[in-house]
Amino acid sequence: MKVLVIGRGGREHAIAWKLAQSDKVEEIFAAPGNDGMANVARRVPIHENEWDRLIEFAKKEAIALTVVGPEQPLVDGIADRFRTEGLAIFGPSKAAAMIEGSKSFAKRLMKEYGIPTADYASFRDYEAAVDYVKRRGAPIVIKADGLAAGKGVTVAMSVDEALGALSDMMENQVFGHAGAAVVIEDYLEGEEFSLMAFVSGERVYPMVIAQDHKRVYEGDQGPNTGGMGAYSPVPQLPGDAVAVSVERILKPVARALVKEGRPYSGVLYAGLMWTNEGPKVIEFNCRFGDPETQVVLPRLESDLFDALLAIARGEEPELTWSDRAVCGIVLASEGYPGDYQKGAVIRGLDALEKETLVFHAGTKRADGRWIADGGRVLLVACRDAELCKATAKARSEAEKLKQPGLFFRRDIGWRALKTNGGFSATVRNG
Repeated sequence: MKVLVIGRGGREHAIAWKLAQSDKVEEIFAAPGNDGMANVARRVPIHENEWDRLIEFAKKEAIALTVVGPEQPLVDGIADRFRTEGLAIFGPSKAAAMIEGSKSFAKRLMKEYGIPTADYASFRDYEAAVDYVKRRGAPIVIKADGLAAGKGVTVAMSVDEALGALSDMMENQVFGHAGAAVVIEDYLEGEEFSLMAFVSGERVYPMVIAQDHKRVYEGDQGPNTGGMGAYSPVPQLPGDAVAVSVERILKPVARALVKEGRPYSGVLYAGLMWTNEGPKVIEFNCRFGDPETQVVLPRLESDLFDALLAIARGEEPELTWSDRAVCGIVLASEGYPGDYQKGAVIRGLDALEKETLVFHAGTKRADGRWIADGGRVLLVACRDAELCKATAKARSEAEKLKQPGLFFRRDIGWRALKTNGGFSATVRNG
């Protein structure tokens, strides 16, 4: 069968890489893809928002399944269009994707259906938001209501920082229309983790968990990014973390969406905080996480294509997972997540170990050389039975690629290693 993957980043590279391992997949197309995906997919020069062309291509090539990577097409309703045309697609409807498209909607849903999350208030009026922050105090969390490529969140440790974030979002419009409204949340303390699950109506099939590092600098300092690295499993969490989170959060939200007339079909990403009271929701996303996908899919032993097609058909997927740990480290262009310079030459890819995984995000091939062409450039991932060894391998491999114009965090996984004395021999949870 032929598969079309829509998107261009490291997440889409990882999806295509895993799909290529299926005996049932004859050919994979990536629209528009990136140059680094050439070994697993054929690039198609169609952008994510060119739906008519994508539909025409899917029909012409007899695509058996289209997989949507990024959130914007899903929030805009691409899955509805494909289904109207009689084409199989993996991803939620526009109505269901609102769980990521509007944080105000997601918070209202959680409050109404008793799904644990931080207390909050939503604002469209700047002065009212300022007054609320001054009354509430800090630490406090400021979120752009709409899509902001993973960057529209400020965890403010002071009132001044919170007011600055409000000004950036609502007055200076640094996130465009996404910041026209904001959600202001109470600060949650605990261990953050990412739990993705295949969801079909009220049925939930969890994946193994991961922890993402959003802050740009080591020690989880600096502004939020799209993600500087991730690892799986997360051994510092209780052994029942996945089961509890599924029962208290994922199943209830799936039932809530059905009751709301927005039945969900696809991957539901839950960004969670494990608090003294158990798991609480930080955010929901309507697609595979990035960079979590790059460390979760390498642990999937069963056929990804079978799983995606089963969910698209409303059937039960078969999922088996490896006990091996995976650590992935992002190399980014200097200046990211702010203004950054493209064009750094990427050297050292040929020197990486054979078993090291490389997922390209912002790269291009020019004159026989790999060139940085985005903020997050690529991710290197390594696997091992022990998390401490997987993280050490990934750091060593990332060092081979570091050069002027590129940087990476050397402490991906530090929370797990600190909590577990630098050692994690077995997978205690998903």
